[in-house]
Amino acid sequence: MLKPLVLAISCGVLISGCSSLNNFGGNSSATSAQALSWKEAETNEFIPTNQRAAAALIAAAANSLDKSRPLIVATLANINALEESSPFGRIVAEQVSGQFSRSGYQMVEMKFRDKVFIKQNVGELLLTREIKEVAKDHAAQAVIVGTYAESEKLVFVNLKLIRPGDNIVLGTYDYALPMDRTVKSLLGRH
Repeated sequence: MLKPLVLAISCGVLISGCSSLNNFGGNSSATSAQALSWKEAETNEFIPTNQRAAAALIAAAANSLDKSRPLIVATLANINALEESSPFGRIVAEQVSGQFSRSGYQMVEMKFRDKVFIKQNVGELLLTREIKEVAKDHAAQAVIVGTYAESEKLVFVNLKLIRPGDNIVLGTYDYALPMDRTVKSLLGRH
């Protein structure tokens, strides 16, 4: 009687242990939803990639820009629906703006302005016909605009620095980001 009881308890413990391993150490869906560590977050390439893109744009247009005059950055738009964006488009614009600011450029914070087309849950989208007016209102020497296009495995990003007075492109930079879990989440593709 004692041996079957011990055997039953042992089997129960073994099954419970295997279940725990599957949920926390194996290749289950629970593992893919598990939070990243601080170290993994610190070494994520999303932010540095966007900062390098902004630095390249700065380098391309350095001779055309005056650090004493402000710049405006617009939320990146979905290339397939230019009136739409996503958290991806908003955070990339924020990171590009931050890199310009760290490089000594004056950036106008558009969230506190009322002369910009703002659609709820989209962000600051500058329409072509409004760029000149917004830039004039804020004495901006240039506007940073961008688009993104999704594919199965990559998101392609295009950034442009445009002089609003005559729509001359002062600099441009193209790059791609992998369609990983983070990017999918920012795009609303779970």
